[in-house]
Amino acid sequence: MQPVMPSIDSGISKIAPGFRAISISVEAAKIVDKGVASEALTRACRSLVEKDAAWSEAHSLAWAEVFRTFGAKPQRTPCSSDALRKRVLREGSLPSIDPVVDLYNAISIEYALPVGGENIAAYVGEPRLVIANGTESFDTMKDGAVAYESPSNGEVVWRDDIGVTCRRWNWRQGIRTRLSADAARMWFILESLPAMPLDALHEAGDRLIEGLHLMMPGAVIDPRLVSLDSGNTL
Repeated sequence: MQPVMPSIDSGISKIAPGFRAISISVEAAKIVDKGVASEALTRACRSLVEKDAAWSEAHSLAWAEVFRTFGAKPQRTPCSSDALRKRVLREGSLPSIDPVVDLYNAISIEYALPVGGENIAAYVGEPRLVIANGTESFDTMKDGAVAYESPSNGEVVWRDDIGVTCRRWNWRQGIRTRLSADAARMWFILESLPAMPLDALHEAGDRLIEGLHLMMPGAVIDPRLVSLDSGNTL
């Protein structure tokens, strides 16, 4: 398997000093146990209410500050983990979407950690975390139909050679690369700031990998640490 090699624009270091992530490349296999995801999601929602991670509040506040730094308003467009966790606290649970999506959402909720999942076969070129110039194209849904918009100038986005795949860093995923359980090649990115201990980031990655192996025992999985020091996987 050729692992995904995401890159990070050097300008990100001024917006989010100390940013690091776990990049996980997956050659998928047949799903044999969908219950792994539902159990993980139930456990994550319960842990949020009963015993939250010690670093969760500090990590959420750090992400909110990063969003403000590049011009986003976290109250209106929060980071992905904040959006999930607030919904769970409001509604008590999260409805099932898809086994693979449910699994990575569970990790995001339990670890107060933005987690993205992408159908990497839909990418043209490797994923890149960059500062947008405002001319890039992003596909989304509007009034039930596919629509195209552009990010703000200075906004942090994930993109490939065609256009933006996720706006406002990890706020909204595009349609073209959206992940589901029938994807043959998957890519996950677990994104953290220094407010979250590095060992907790690795633990979250291990938990996601464990769940994927239980769900699809034949999957081939390659995790890599990504840091601002190199701008590439290590």
